[in-house]
Amino acid sequence: MDSTASASLASLWDEVSGTQTDPDLWVVIATLVAALAVVVTPGAWRLARNAITIAHEGGHGLVALLTGRALTGIRLHSDTSGLTVSRGKPYGLGMILTAAAGYTAPPLLGLGGAALLSAGRITLLLWLATLLLLAMLVMIRNAYGALTVFLTGGTFVVVSWLAGPQVQAAFAYAVVWFLLVGGVPPAFELQAKRSRGGAGDSDADQLSRLTHVPAGLWLFLFHAVSLCSLLGGGRWMLDL
Repeated sequence: MDSTASASLASLWDEVSGTQTDPDLWVVIATLVAALAVVVTPGAWRLARNAITIAHEGGHGLVALLTGRALTGIRLHSDTSGLTVSRGKPYGLGMILTAAAGYTAPPLLGLGGAALLSAGRITLLLWLATLLLLAMLVMIRNAYGALTVFLTGGTFVVVSWLAGPQVQAAFAYAVVWFLLVGGVPPAFELQAKRSRGGAGDSDADQLSRLTHVPAGLWLFLFHAVSLCSLLGGGRWMLDL
């Protein structure tokens, strides 16, 4: 029985760590078109933006932990806003990196996903995403947030375990395209809110207070990261 379990684990590890066949080019392009359609359609974007919020708040939380801060909890709201609370010094590099991680997290996750897909690591990408979502679920502190992360993580589990290779590949490419494309609008939305006198406590404004660098320059950084990630990740995904 031990040998059977060991063989199963070895087979599972080979599948996760191995490479998978890239989908046809039409699948890659179709998933890009689908991601673009979701982002530019107001109703669809309003719903799908929850996934970007998960990545945004997850970025805050992950960097808070990596910089030695104590992560207290994460809340996700039905208006697609979120809040990540951590304990530690209210100033310094750790706080700056934590604040900067939100708007940059979705496009950078998309860029990392594009790198994995370009290397044929489709299964590894799906499993890593599932593990990150499960870890985030532990830190969620409200019902809506828990439901959102649970459903998102459940989708990854179902696809990873039950779907065939072609479906897994299409799903993985759709997810990464959505992170890359969907990572662009939030900074523009924030810029629009600030131009109307809103969002006074945004990440850019917090970073401005922490660093004495104008919030506009932080917004420029958010734009640069999202657009460069889209261009770079897109080249990898399309194998240009």
